[in-house]
Amino acid sequence: MTTILSKLKAIAKHTLMPDKVSKPVTSFEPGTLPWIDKSGADIDSFIKNYEPAQSLPYDLAEKMKFWKQNGYVILDQAIATTWLDQLWSEVEELIENHEEYPINVRIDLPEYAAHPVMAIKDVPKEVLNGPYIKFLDFHDNSVIAKKIMLHKNIVTFLGAVFGDKVIGMQSLVFKYGSQQATHQDFAYVVSEIPSHLAAAWIALEDVHIDSGPLFYYPGSHTVNKFNFGNGIFYNDKSTLHPGDFANYLDKVCLDAGLEKKTLLIKKGDVLLWHAALAHGGDEIRNSTLTRKSFVCHYSSSKAYRHHRQSPTAEPVRRTINGADVFVNPTMPDQEDVFTVGKTL
Repeated sequence: MTTILSKLKAIAKHTLMPDKVSKPVTSFEPGTLPWIDKSGADIDSFIKNYEPAQSLPYDLAEKMKFWKQNGYVILDQAIATTWLDQLWSEVEELIENHEEYPINVRIDLPEYAAHPVMAIKDVPKEVLNGPYIKFLDFHDNSVIAKKIMLHKNIVTFLGAVFGDKVIGMQSLVFKYGSQQATHQDFAYVVSEIPSHLAAAWIALEDVHIDSGPLFYYPGSHTVNKFNFGNGIFYNDKSTLHPGDFANYLDKVCLDAGLEKKTLLIKKGDVLLWHAALAHGGDEIRNSTLTRKSFVCHYSSSKAYRHHRQSPTAEPVRRTINGADVFVNPTMPDQEDVFTVGKTL
């Protein structure tokens, strides 16, 4: 539990929080929900007027209806494996020559609990190459990571869900399964409109049942929100903790008759999920097995207007497929230092 708490505090430290209010927020504000989450959302009518829907390798209307009911969709073979191989080769370069890079990692090990976020150059190679390591916001540094994050197959769908331009907020790359307890992302990754949040889990290799695969509860995006004692967002003032959150979600999903599913997908497949989908990482039953993954979080243009490291400055933008990602204002010299993606 110590490592989970450290991890989530580290996330909260680097996340925009909503404006202060006089009383705790206990649910998403109905008036600010993405249109598809509101009652009476007419997906068929939306699709007729959504021009990007005409050039996708999947049926957008079908996927959106599935999303509304289940809180997730799977896009089969959505990303070219050559792009994924290039991304992972860059991660291996980071590990091999880590002294050369100021890029940050998060380490979810007890001995690093006091300082879970560190510059990669200050972390031993054997630690970087093991479990409980996440490379933070590598899309800042890599052209191919940006192209994958803002791939047309992903941002066209999320643009339809938000009804707005998509903004890539943050990303994680990791080699081994997270073994994270059940949670919902909105409690930790918060934009200016908390309901305007979605995520992508991109498989960089085929997933094995014993590698600690991701699990999720279809339909759980509609269950009542958990109150940490000071509202639905976890922070230093919360009186309840991630363990309480996990127990609540497992119980409320069980009581609602929601089935827990395990995600066993192939390299190049993408899972997209709703801000409130309950999910986590299963136990790694074979420590020799990896689960190489690229996870990205997204918001909308109206809900994420500034980089979380500089919440009052106008961001410098990179635009791909009509979606934006902001240049990291704290490390501008490290932006796009991995350039091979320009040729792919």
